[in-house]
Amino acid sequence: MDYDSGKYKPVGEVLHKKVGRFLLRGWIKRKRDMKEKVFVLLRDGSGSIQCVIEDGKVPEGQMSAARKALVESTVIVGGEAHEDARAPEGVELKVDYVEVVSFSEEFPIQRDLSEAFLLDVRHLWLRSSQMTNALRLNATLFSAFRDFMANNKYLEVQGPEFVSGAVEGGSTLFQIPYFGKKVFLSQSNQFYLETFLPGVERVYSVMPSFRAEKSRTRRHLTEFWHAEAEASWMQLPELMDFEEKMIKALAQGLLDKHEKELKAFGRDPKVLEKVVETRFERIPYEEVLGIAQKKFKYLKWGSDLGEKEEREITKDYEVPIIVYHYPSKLKPFYHRPNPKDKGETVLCTDVLAPEGYGEIIGGGERCWRLDEILTRMAEEKIDPKPYQWYLDVRRYSAHPHSGFGMGLSRVLTWMCKLPHIRDAIAYPRTMNRYYP
Repeated sequence: MDYDSGKYKPVGEVLHKKVGRFLLRGWIKRKRDMKEKVFVLLRDGSGSIQCVIEDGKVPEGQMSAARKALVESTVIVGGEAHEDARAPEGVELKVDYVEVVSFSEEFPIQRDLSEAFLLDVRHLWLRSSQMTNALRLNATLFSAFRDFMANNKYLEVQGPEFVSGAVEGGSTLFQIPYFGKKVFLSQSNQFYLETFLPGVERVYSVMPSFRAEKSRTRRHLTEFWHAEAEASWMQLPELMDFEEKMIKALAQGLLDKHEKELKAFGRDPKVLEKVVETRFERIPYEEVLGIAQKKFKYLKWGSDLGEKEEREITKDYEVPIIVYHYPSKLKPFYHRPNPKDKGETVLCTDVLAPEGYGEIIGGGERCWRLDEILTRMAEEKIDPKPYQWYLDVRRYSAHPHSGFGMGLSRVLTWMCKLPHIRDAIAYPRTMNRYYP
């Protein structure tokens, strides 16, 4: 049979039309052999449908092949579709033609297997309903982010992945050999995005970032897709408003296309509807610190708020909160000191997702005057020599600007109510996971 023929229809079209004659191709997702029948749940990229293959309704050789075919075998089936409330999707295909394109070996993924095993066979687990749902939601999230940025006149640009220095701290850099020299994998595209501003004013990128963080929390990866942006003239209040509008746009994007998939993950769409409709509360650091101190008595002003503290802070919220004015010692040198408290805090903001998920966005105003950023570097004992190209942005065309970074997988983890960030990405990389 001609495998490239336009005669084949996607399963999703059959489920929509419900009746008629169709020729389908895909893979056996589940199979049940009976005395005179074989029930096959056929899967393709658009969905799955129950197919019934009966003795006497197909040639004997085809029936024999159907009985021999194991789960994940590649098949072509033809037949009449009709509505049947007993079928998984309410539609069943009565088969009169079967062709096994390839016979699969016994599939290693069975029920009740460990998370570690499923990570070992991630290349096979990707075809599961759980993962295909996550992949579709992930694609929509990327698209919704790009649409939002384009609608706000931001230009997508790209920076390098091989870099000469740190953005978020030297202890989390991956060092690699580079033609007899040593370079690092990028922790963030922020510094490079800032260099575009005098030319085009508003830029963003969606690129991998790498962090050698020895963290085993449900929200950390060593390689993640990083959505970042920088904007000329933007100050902190405008940045907080922008971040809120962006999160609402991403939530609406998932609601518009993926109500079914959200429910499959246990996420009530009404929760995201509330995110879209409700203004995010803006809370200074000192107030959220007070919330965390109720459980963690050892915290004091200036204490860092990590995963467990943010889980406590956000557990009772239903929509994200925006935390601002963190102590300067908690943030990198490029954050602009707050002139109202002589630099005790910085003009920064973190967006914390509710229900215990924690930080999904970090951003703020950047130090834009040369003397200001050199002072911050001196305070943190950072040698300015490797950063001369970055400091040139302050020497030439210096102006106020702000930006943010957002881990898209973290956003998806929260919006879909996933238990762990590894469920939001095809091939998660963690401290102990680099295969397959």
